[in-house]
Amino acid sequence: MIEPILVGIDIGTTKICTLVARVEGERNLRILGVGIEPSQGIKKGTVVDLAAASQAVARSLDKAQRSSGLEIHSALVSLAGSHVSSVNSRGVVGISGRVIEQDDILRALDAAQAVAIPHNREVIHVIQRGFIIDGQDGIRMPIGMHGYRLEVEAHIITAAAATVENLRQCVAASGVEVSQFVLNPLASAEVVLSETERQMGAVVCDIGGGTTDMAIYIEGDVWHTMVLAVGGNHITSDIAHGLRLSISQAEELKKQHGFAVEDEVRPEESFNVRAFGEEKPVQVSRAELANIIEARVEEIFLLVLQEIKRSGYDGLLPAGMVLTGGTSLLPGIRSLASRVMGLPVRIARPENLIGLTDQLNSPAYSTSVGLLNWALLMNETNPENISVGSDSRNVIDIGRLKGWLKKLLP
Repeated sequence: MIEPILVGIDIGTTKICTLVARVEGERNLRILGVGIEPSQGIKKGTVVDLAAASQAVARSLDKAQRSSGLEIHSALVSLAGSHVSSVNSRGVVGISGRVIEQDDILRALDAAQAVAIPHNREVIHVIQRGFIIDGQDGIRMPIGMHGYRLEVEAHIITAAAATVENLRQCVAASGVEVSQFVLNPLASAEVVLSETERQMGAVVCDIGGGTTDMAIYIEGDVWHTMVLAVGGNHITSDIAHGLRLSISQAEELKKQHGFAVEDEVRPEESFNVRAFGEEKPVQVSRAELANIIEARVEEIFLLVLQEIKRSGYDGLLPAGMVLTGGTSLLPGIRSLASRVMGLPVRIARPENLIGLTDQLNSPAYSTSVGLLNWALLMNETNPENISVGSDSRNVIDIGRLKGWLKKLLP
């Protein structure tokens, strides 16, 4: 049996990352191709310049195809942006044969989707949270069980249809079909969350350049998702305004000297910068830079905390927060997050990768690698959904999945 080829395209505000991988052995992913390109035409996770975004995606795809030697036909694509929203719903069906089959679960999930969704929104994910048979709740997998009435609790994630279509066009311009959109924090969770954390209750917080994406996992399933339109670029912008620098200078300063907690910076530390209107470099204390950064990072975590409390699940997260995304590389951010959230916090990155992994062992690539893990899960449930690409290798085609229950396509 030829191992399938998996492709994921992470379209972010800061970078576009295309990964090509082959499944080896049980569940090992060998990275065959990597295409990382600075983003163009993307702001806060949404397309603002279709031509520029399409060209950036095309360059990323071209790099991945060259490094892997494979031609890409279809891929999973990440999705973020404040236009994403979610709702919990319940679907109920009667069981005619008294023994529950897969079709009954699909009918129940279809019934759960019968909620009032505006015409300008598109269903991205319908994720089962649990089942109830004849009033008995807490059932994980009901197939084969007896009952007369089956209920499913589902988490439905929707996005603005126009925004999704624009992203689809960006990828289609390179001749690649989007087999499925995957919400950023769900992709990241596939890589950074342990099974214990999923069961106990944890929140995944992926802080990228333009957005902060979060997903709450309790009892092994997604209970709440949210995308906030604030991220690392806002920190850079604050530094640029506060110290009168260009955005590129501010970004470089943030990476070289940035610290998220002012009190932990030694007062004597300083560096030189060339500010606007200054003929010579001026000296700036590192504490002043940390003061600017701390204010914005604290605001991000206060918004996350507010969203967790609004969801009503704030008391159900003993495993705390798993922090990932490019901004989680900022020194001191873990202790600040723990102080603001009142939860245990750890920073996570993709691990156990083989192949072309030099750049990928960083929290910035959790979503990118997570897309491959998501594709792997889909392929495990429907291994027959593979089509042969023009390179005579098997290329996974996941557009017509129906039997995959854990992360069901609408």
